[in-house]
Amino acid sequence: MKVEIWSDIACPWCYVGKARFEKALAAFPHRDRVEVVHRSFELDPGRAKGDVQPVITMLTRKYGMSEAQAQAGEENLGAQAAAEGLEYRTRDRDHGNTFDMHRLLHLAKERGRQDELVQVLYRANFAEERSVFSEGDERLVELAVAAGLDAEDARKVLADPTAYADDVRADEREAAELGANGVPFFVLDRKYGVSGAQPAEVFTQALTQAWGERSPLRLLDQGDADACGPDGCAVPQS
Repeated sequence: MKVEIWSDIACPWCYVGKARFEKALAAFPHRDRVEVVHRSFELDPGRAKGDVQPVITMLTRKYGMSEAQAQAGEENLGAQAAAEGLEYRTRDRDHGNTFDMHRLLHLAKERGRQDELVQVLYRANFAEERSVFSEGDERLVELAVAAGLDAEDARKVLADPTAYADDVRADEREAAELGANGVPFFVLDRKYGVSGAQPAEVFTQALTQAWGERSPLRLLDQGDADACGPDGCAVPQS
């Protein structure tokens, strides 16, 4: 079974939702037969690469809330994260463009290190003091290496703005086609969608239902035909 997760590194509910989904997946009896793929979604796609600002400032300007309301929201998110065993800095985080991170995640997918990089980026953004936005490309290279990628491969991607750009945009178009207007958004076998950082119990139910409704293979009866099997290949006798 395939589970696709549309998310953004700047999205705190994606950070929390991933932990809740993984809790459900860890207890799922068929977890070894579940493939998880991370898809790109930018919450702030129009933001310039160098436009970095404090999270509280971004929240007040984007949503029209007061600083006190924005900070209260961050404190609530910190409590939700802590309940899932996650670290979360409720103060002095910043916000910026995540497009380069998504491009690196497509590189990581090709290298079989996508989930590792997602986790490294989430932790760096939400739990560590150093910014993932304001320190330049070498900060992202450092994080890519921590996830098991080659530093030079990461530098090449970051130096070429077209590298994996089409892959990111394709993911985003597909999210729109599926009706996802927010993240996290989980799609199970292209049959079921789960929106938001739902409790682990909801993910357990979704996994169980999607697994139980997989279509079994149907063979067409076309009579006997020559084939190869564990004992070798049948050779017609003259």
